[in-house]
Amino acid sequence: MPELLAKKQLLLGNEALVRGALEAGLGFATTYPGTPASEIGDTLARLAKECGLYFEYSVNEKVALELAAAAAISGVRALVAMKHVGLNVAADAFISTLYTGTRAGLLVVTADDPSMHSSQNEQDNRYYAYLAGAPLLEPSDPKEAYAMAKAAFPLSEELELPVLLRLTTRVAHTRAGVEVGKLPQARERRVKGHFEKDPFRFVIVPSVARRAHKLLLERLARAEALSEGSPFNFLLGEGEELGIATSGVSYTYVYDAIEELGAWDRVRLLKLGMSYPLPRELIARFLESVERVLVVEELEPLLEAALRARAQELGLKVKILGKGTGGLSRLYEYDPDRVRSALAQALGLKEEEATTPPPEAEPEWRLPDRPPVLCPGCPHRATYYALKLALGKEAENTIFTTDIGCYTLGLLPPLSMADHLLCMGSSVGTAGGFARATDQRVIAFIGDSTLFHAGIPAIVNAVHNGHKFLVVVLDNQTTAMTGHQPHPGLASSALGPAEPVPLERLLSGCGVRKIHVIDPQDLQGAVAAFQEALKESEAELTVVISRHPCVLLGQEG
Repeated sequence: MPELLAKKQLLLGNEALVRGALEAGLGFATTYPGTPASEIGDTLARLAKECGLYFEYSVNEKVALELAAAAAISGVRALVAMKHVGLNVAADAFISTLYTGTRAGLLVVTADDPSMHSSQNEQDNRYYAYLAGAPLLEPSDPKEAYAMAKAAFPLSEELELPVLLRLTTRVAHTRAGVEVGKLPQARERRVKGHFEKDPFRFVIVPSVARRAHKLLLERLARAEALSEGSPFNFLLGEGEELGIATSGVSYTYVYDAIEELGAWDRVRLLKLGMSYPLPRELIARFLESVERVLVVEELEPLLEAALRARAQELGLKVKILGKGTGGLSRLYEYDPDRVRSALAQALGLKEEEATTPPPEAEPEWRLPDRPPVLCPGCPHRATYYALKLALGKEAENTIFTTDIGCYTLGLLPPLSMADHLLCMGSSVGTAGGFARATDQRVIAFIGDSTLFHAGIPAIVNAVHNGHKFLVVVLDNQTTAMTGHQPHPGLASSALGPAEPVPLERLLSGCGVRKIHVIDPQDLQGAVAAFQEALKESEAELTVVISRHPCVLLGQEG
């Protein structure tokens, strides 16, 4: 592919990360798609055959991480990517991989979503580095995403630990010119290894885990020494009045703000790219060199708390400012204006010098904001309509649990068929709870990909425990919301043809006896099937598979 050969490329942060990993000799990669991480998997899917590595869209993030971990301990450099809430799904496996460690490099990529552009929460996954004891890298732009992905594999191998790399939406989805290096030839890429047995390392029973935890702490001490000399951690500026500590995309906002305010003679900047374990001696030199400190970090005050603790250890009375300064908040992502205002306030500049000129007044004819809606012709719309007709007035006292996917938009009028949502797969689990705890009718909506990801255990639970409700599987033959990636119900995978897992047989194997398959475009047939299923669901768990391809399938490109 010609674009692989160019020396400077205009790349998304996600694409730059893939390029760095490929140059580092990546041989095995897995993912479950989720914005803002989806382009990592999509780029790998496009390039896998050309570059000679193994790639798959796994059924969920936990399985994806388990596959990648197995490859890495067999000597194959591996990567697993997911959005921030996906690491919750993978957390059980992730934390234990820090105990077993790795042999070849293992890079775990989490893409956080400050401001929740496409997510149900904005958790700060830096906590997972602290919780698990994982070396943490935080790129501030696509160039660093490329460089850090490339550096993560030798770092992982030196420490024998997985490395966590935390992107955020603005890094993942920003484009920049990136100077790239040479890609290994496909024949040079190691895609097969050999697992050397060592059960007293890799079988985490309590006696092994106790020794493994001690070893993890020793490796983290080595990681701290590496953090001290990391090229991603550095000081800029010679000012003594104000120190600014920052990481991730906030660094780019801080740098620009200093330039715009002409404040380099007044500030010293501590930029952390390898932000766990923290470089304690570098931080000490920074704290000792300034009168006050402003910490600029998105979401939680992790770095702020660490600097306060370090200052206390050193007996320093340096004042540390952070959340609550100049509009800096634990809520939502930052932007250049907010950071510039906070910096100006910390420097005692007049407000008019710290803010950008106010925008022109909005014209009276400005169009109202448009919430997202289901696409014209979307089969989910027809499914909801048919079910509403079947329910009639009963819809008013029916609890609708929904799930993660395009069909979550059933929340909005005129459909208004979403009452509760927690996370992937929760529609079926919570439906069981509502069915037991109330006398109301309960209907759960779940997509085909989401059912494979996290819905099956709840189906098994509902059958075994005799929960009585209706499950509607919205089967549009793809993982639509994140870019039409394949799932196990299809006869294709990222690398070509695959063995499909038919939903009807899967559900039957889970013990579901009442299964209906409809085409929502056949309105009369769909309404009749729903009416029958609603009666059956009063006695036992009943499933309706509403199957019609996504209207956008085949229209990409």
